[in-house]
Amino acid sequence: MKRLRTGPVVSNPPPNAPRDDVYDPAADGWTPLPDQGFIQLVGPVWTRRHADGQRRYGFLPEPRHANLVGLVQGGMVMTFADRGLGLLAWEAAGGPAVTLSYEHHFVGPGRIGSFLELSGEVVRKTTGIVFMRGLVTDGSQVVASCQGTWKILSKRRAHAPVGLD
Repeated sequence: MKRLRTGPVVSNPPPNAPRDDVYDPAADGWTPLPDQGFIQLVGPVWTRRHADGQRRYGFLPEPRHANLVGLVQGGMVMTFADRGLGLLAWEAAGGPAVTLSYEHHFVGPGRIGSFLELSGEVVRKTTGIVFMRGLVTDGSQVVASCQGTWKILSKRRAHAPVGLD
């Protein structure tokens, strides 16, 4: 469990509250994904391959990712999950894949300072489409469930993102 605070969490601190217990994903084996696009503005997104062989993606919400009640902004959770599932679809396709449809269900809050993790799986892959589903978790708590379809593009349409090995 990657909670940053000890004891029960009664409420979230204000988004700009100083922190003295920041989780370091790199110290736990996570690698940041370099991204020159949109994610560079809101990330970083982290990745690692787990003992079960599955690649997972992580995100450490900072105060700048807070909504008006001090939790992680829903659009940020959706952005993170779309990127992670998209990278997993790209890996499954063996080349570029872009989001055709994406569905997201909020289940619980994402807390500022708690490491969010996306686990995803390929439901089905055809010659042109990858069907994906995933869960975003905060430790053992589910924050969101998501699913979508990704269109497989010609391999010459884009360069492989860093972090896919």
